[in-house]
Amino acid sequence: MFRPTLIHCAIICAVLSPAVNADQGTELTPMVVTAPQTDDVLTVRTDPKAPRQPVPAHDGADLLKNIPGFSVIRKGGADGDPVFRGMAASRLGILLNGEQVMGGCGMRMDPPTAYVYPEAFDEVVILKGPQSVQHAGAGSAGTVLFNHQRPQFSEPGISGYASVLFGSADRNDQAAGVTAGNEQGYLRLNGTRADANNYKDGNGDEVHSAYNRWNADATLGWTPTLDTDIELTTSRSDGEARYGDRGMDGAKFEREQHSLNYRVRAVSPLISEIEARIYQGYVDHVMDNFSLRPNTGMKMLSNPDREIKGAKLTATLQPVSNSELNIGSDWNRDDHSVRKGVDYQSQPRVDDLSVQNYGVYGEWHQTLGDNALHAGLRLNKNRAEDKRSGRTSSGDKDNNTLKNAFIRFEQQLDATRWYAGLGHAQRAADYWERMKNPAATVNMMGMRVNGSASTFDTKPEKTTQLDIGAIYKTSGTRASVSAFYAKHKDYILIESLSMVASNARNIDAKTWGAEADISQRLTQRWNSTATLAWVHGENNSDHQALAQMPPLEARLGLNYIANQWSSGGLLRLVADQNRVDPGKGNIVGQDIGQTPGFAVFSLHAAYTPGHNLTFSSGIDNLFDRNYAEHISRSGVDIGGFYEVSERINEPGRTFWLKAQWQFN
Repeated sequence: MFRPTLIHCAIICAVLSPAVNADQGTELTPMVVTAPQTDDVLTVRTDPKAPRQPVPAHDGADLLKNIPGFSVIRKGGADGDPVFRGMAASRLGILLNGEQVMGGCGMRMDPPTAYVYPEAFDEVVILKGPQSVQHAGAGSAGTVLFNHQRPQFSEPGISGYASVLFGSADRNDQAAGVTAGNEQGYLRLNGTRADANNYKDGNGDEVHSAYNRWNADATLGWTPTLDTDIELTTSRSDGEARYGDRGMDGAKFEREQHSLNYRVRAVSPLISEIEARIYQGYVDHVMDNFSLRPNTGMKMLSNPDREIKGAKLTATLQPVSNSELNIGSDWNRDDHSVRKGVDYQSQPRVDDLSVQNYGVYGEWHQTLGDNALHAGLRLNKNRAEDKRSGRTSSGDKDNNTLKNAFIRFEQQLDATRWYAGLGHAQRAADYWERMKNPAATVNMMGMRVNGSASTFDTKPEKTTQLDIGAIYKTSGTRASVSAFYAKHKDYILIESLSMVASNARNIDAKTWGAEADISQRLTQRWNSTATLAWVHGENNSDHQALAQMPPLEARLGLNYIANQWSSGGLLRLVADQNRVDPGKGNIVGQDIGQTPGFAVFSLHAAYTPGHNLTFSSGIDNLFDRNYAEHISRSGVDIGGFYEVSERINEPGRTFWLKAQWQFN
């Protein structure tokens, strides 16, 4: 077998590409993204079309793992759950163009990011902490916004983008988009497809991890005036994925999303913008133990589905000089049902949970010379109804009034902008947390026969967090540091009771940590980067470490940039994690045990032969290191073909090559 030397790697990497900005007329630049930096206070922005190392899978979680503070709970080749500052699931809000999307699987086979096709979007924005109240579905730890940019045409025109990616494990991705329009309106079409076979870990062992996904969306925009636009968007996607951490695979991930958006600007001297949006999304998911893996026993299949409907009305006001007031109201309804059996298509769907949320908010921004003051308040009314039968909570309704608020001060001192903010966020138990205690049933007399207390008794989680930090920018240096300290009252902890049951209960907890990044221009052509992410958690109720906390992580990069090409190396260093609480964690996974540290080195390069065409390449995990992330899920025996592993190992040495082209 051919095993490349460093010289071979250098030759391969010297051949290839860049980041693409979705704005019309922007040139491709020969740079591979290794760690997006903090652009603004508590905000990270990144271009999802840009090539990056390590090369992401087709989904949103693998894109986020390149950003300091993020980790991914691996289950297979794709559809991992993103974790930010040790917080997963609904503690991290995921919004697509401001719309909520959630998966159907009761075991998080399809988290929201499983339905995110990054190259179909123009921008990804990460908002750290409870420091904004404008977004319904925002998380207490942070919020991730996958956004499209609205095209503007002063005259008739057409622009487009296309990319292909090839890599190890028969990786084969394609993405394309075209936008055409004039002063009266526009049409935008996007499509993506991603396919890969099972990858091999650093030991050369095959991991049950193949996947295939596709997505298509279309947007029709009407701009009757310069300050008015109406957008109608529809999208569809589907696919399949294999999982090495469980007894079933995903045989179907069908999703539809439709939305209508109206926006008018410059309404009056007081009202600068009004926007209204309605949307509807539907997920139809099938998981089974026979379509994508060997099966010699009883066939099992589950077909959950979820429909989410929502609406939002917002207004941006400018009541006084150098100020902005954002006010709004929103509503959404989430209905989940399931049917089971190999003959599921002939079975009736059975509703299990319905949730409604109503919210109103106001957010104030005041500029004070070089300084700024920000504050916001949101009130949410959350109502959940258990529609299952034969449970202790059957027919229960849970009503909660939830409060979110923040205040933040920013000050500019020469090249440094520092800030301090205090935020408070409350959230009710989500679908997956409410579905815990599956063994809790009642007998004919209405008495509990097994299981623990109803999950409808679980109290809302309340987080109060202090965020402080600074951003430093000069011509040759960019750096930032953001630190936080959070107290979690009634934190919803998930603990395993057996192989098939788990329990949700409230505890009190604390977390604190920091992220830092720096980019330093060493010479005209050489620059270096470094990032650091650390989080520490305490379970105060049980006097234990808070489970599912990722270890300390650092990334060191060195890059050479010429006019048309760039190359570089990335060293990722991860410390051991000895602070664990086995069997406890969140709805995605529980601690397994301690993990050793590891180091992974990768190479990348980019080349731009012209303004519109670029190439990029890379070798991830150059030295074929065998390792697993601390929060990775454990492996299972799959028909005797794949060996059981303590954790799902990461891919071994991985080659990738990407080509991008745009026109306008």
